Amino acid sequence: MIIPFHKPLYDNADEQMLVSSLRSGKLVGDGEYTRQATELLIRMLGVRSVFLTTSCTHALELAMMVLDIRAGDEVIIPSFTFVSTANCIMRQGARVVFADITPSTLTIDLEDVRRRITSRTKAIIPVVYAGISPDMDELMTLARNHGIAVVEDAAQAIGARYKDRPQGTIGDIGCFSFHETKNLSTGEGGAFVTDNETYATRAEIIREKGTNRRQFMLGLVDKYTWIEVGSSYLPPDSVGALLLSQLDKLDRIQRRREEIYSRYMREFEPLAQERILTLPTIPPQVKSNHHIFHVLVHDEATRDEAIRFFRSKNIGTTFHYLPLHLSAFAARALGCKAGDFPVTESVSSRLLRLPIYPSLTDDEQAYVIQTMKEYFKR
Repeated sequence: MIIPFHKPLYDNADEQMLVSSLRSGKLVGDGEYTRQATELLIRMLGVRSVFLTTSCTHALELAMMVLDIRAGDEVIIPSFTFVSTANCIMRQGARVVFADITPSTLTIDLEDVRRRITSRTKAIIPVVYAGISPDMDELMTLARNHGIAVVEDAAQAIGARYKDRPQGTIGDIGCFSFHETKNLSTGEGGAFVTDNETYATRAEIIREKGTNRRQFMLGLVDKYTWIEVGSSYLPPDSVGALLLSQLDKLDRIQRRREEIYSRYMREFEPLAQERILTLPTIPPQVKSNHHIFHVLVHDEATRDEAIRFFRSKNIGTTFHYLPLHLSAFAARALGCKAGDFPVTESVSSRLLRLPIYPSLTDDEQAYVIQTMKEYFKR
């Protein structure tokens, strides 16, 4: 038995949608399938504006351009995140300000954020981790009191909710991912979402190379021209077609992921009670999309040995983010050093992720569970 760490869910419906898109002969951005997928996302998320992008990385870059982040500005992010969260800030010439995370949810520590706000802080980017957001009510109050924009890095958030709202729609801007590793997959792909009409207007222009071409295509102007500095973040219409098919499976995907997640929690509870490992926490105000299942073990050596043990049993497991502040680049460009963010450093060295995807069978999951128990009995 070979169990990969991850396997995207593609089926005949996805294949047929891609073929249909190809046969249409119109694969350029903002085609008919992109329009349909966009309208469906607007209804699902309950927002005014959605713009599909080529990746969540590009959605984040678009967000920084829309907010006019520039040299001299500061943007606060967790160090426990993917490099795109930092790159989008650095590309604007602004300064990344790292914050630590909370040990229970692995999301940005709002008290640490509070300490790091200065007169130069222009935005905060909270990262949704494993379908879990920080306390967004508290964060939005903090941001509003200081006149700071909030951009949700919602790469892992599709299908997850905070109280009665979809995660990624609570801040000023939300950025989603449809990468192959996410709950919904178009291979690559992302989305920029907002309820702010001013931001939506700017995003529309910047995304179309800095022109008002989209208004022209809608018949709102009789010609289009260069408005401001922009780029090309439009995905081909085949991405919209695949997303449309994937969205149709979202409820089924979510149910199966929750089943797998819940079984892991039940089976590993005795290990948690013996303090052999720590199970993940879902706050009561959050409805997770169960994007990741992880445990925390005692130390890095235990985690690394566990990965090797699982590999010997033909099971794919992995760690997750290496703290950005410990990278050679951060040390050189930002003056960061070991010890700056102790919770992030501790969590990163002890985190072990297990397979969780809809096509994982009950027997395969039983084998993963058996292997975990076997490892800790040794």
